Amino acid sequence: MRLTHLLVVSTIAAASAAPLVARQDPQMQHRGEMVMGFDQTKTTHHFSLYEDGGAIEVSVNDPNDTANRDAIRAHLPHIATMFSAGDFDAPMEVHAQQVPGTAEMSKLKDKLTFSYVETPRGGRVDIVTTDKDALAAVHAFLTFQIADHHTGDSTRVTARPKTGRRTPA
Repeated sequence: MRLTHLLVVSTIAAASAAPLVARQDPQMQHRGEMVMGFDQTKTTHHFSLYEDGGAIEVSVNDPNDTANRDAIRAHLPHIATMFSAGDFDAPMEVHAQQVPGTAEMSKLKDKLTFSYVETPRGGRVDIVTTDKDALAAVHAFLTFQIADHHTGDSTRVTARPKTGRRTPA
């Protein structure tokens, strides 16, 4: 009985240590890899909701994975440019549906700033606004991303960290 209990506990611990991306829909993972250009199972997405907008951060799971790190660093500046122009086709292609908040963000693109920041394991897109309607759209977009990517990130709105790095969930 004790051995069985130990095996169950070990199995649960191993499963909880597995990357959260493993719970994603395999078709979405495939679409994500095609759109983003990097392996979704070897990278981790995080989404943060801030009082002035939010952030999209993608990093490699293995710090020695320079191929996927470089692909992230190529993709995210492109995303910041596309989003700045009001083009939100990439999220629609990844998720195979109209993503909440994108129609509003497209209309309010002049009230939003999308900035790329390189991080040690990948990169981040910071989203900033002072407009309440644009802010609501950003939060709807990021909340959807958290749920659909199964990141486990908090949907609580917090102050943006002074360092720009994401805060723990």
